[in-house]
Amino acid sequence: MPVSKSQKKNILFLIVIAVLIIPQTRQPIQVLLHKGLALISPSITNESKQPNIENYNWKLKDINGSVFNLEETKGKVVLINFWATWCPPCIAEMPSMQSLYDDYKNKIEFVFVSNESKTVIKTFLNKNEYSFRVFNPISESPEFFNIKSIPRTFLIDKKGNIVIDKSGAANWNSNSVRNTIDAMLN
Repeated sequence: MPVSKSQKKNILFLIVIAVLIIPQTRQPIQVLLHKGLALISPSITNESKQPNIENYNWKLKDINGSVFNLEETKGKVVLINFWATWCPPCIAEMPSMQSLYDDYKNKIEFVFVSNESKTVIKTFLNKNEYSFRVFNPISESPEFFNIKSIPRTFLIDKKGNIVIDKSGAANWNSNSVRNTIDAMLN
């Protein structure tokens, strides 16, 4: 008995749904889709609408146990990224974050923040050959970080102005981000 066009469409639809439901195939497909979205550069906030950070007091601990206070970044250009190893858009943007980090690690401060365990984070970093430091919060974050979804990334200038506030995956290694950072450093 031949299969009709509508039956073929229904079978294909069921296969797609099944692939998206199965955890082993769902995440790689979601990461692939977000990599397409992560080709877009984040937009710069209009200068007149850039919020200013006044309270930098926020304690974090890196995965090696060293305590860090965001206060140490005051007067510097800072990129803060909230992410998780299980988050497809986070995974999708990480290669661009690593590329940016490779070129700017000695020029700006990078603060990658995750609530996951040290073991999970270390495994993820090693597997993907990422070299940036990751922190766990050990005190309440300042009120300007109103994180409702991840990834969420802030690019902050030397005066404490939030120049970029991006939710979702983006291309952080783009010319526009690099030009923005270069202008902030001058």
